[in-house]
Amino acid sequence: MVLAMGKISAFYISGENKTFHKANVKQEGNKMILSSPKVSKPVAVRYNWSNNANGTLYNKEGLPALPFRTDNWDEVFYAE
Repeated sequence: MVLAMGKISAFYISGENKTFHKANVKQEGNKMILSSPKVSKPVAVRYNWSNNANGTLYNKEGLPALPFRTDNWDEVFYAE
C-alpha cells in the first residue's frame, strides 16, 4: 500500500520531446494517476529526481519511496 504524507508531490512526466513537467497526481487505491495539461501523451515519469527533492510517498511501514525514473535519457529538460 502507498501512503501519501500531505499533498503528493515530486512527480514529473514527459512526452517524447524529453521535456519534463510537474505532474498532477491523483491516488486511486494503490495506484497513482499522473497527468499534466502540458503533456498530451506521457512516455516517461520521474519521482523525487532532483538534488533538493521532497518526496511524500511512504509504504505501510513508514519507509519513504526511493527516487526512480522510467526513462534512460541522457539529455532532458525541465520546464519548471
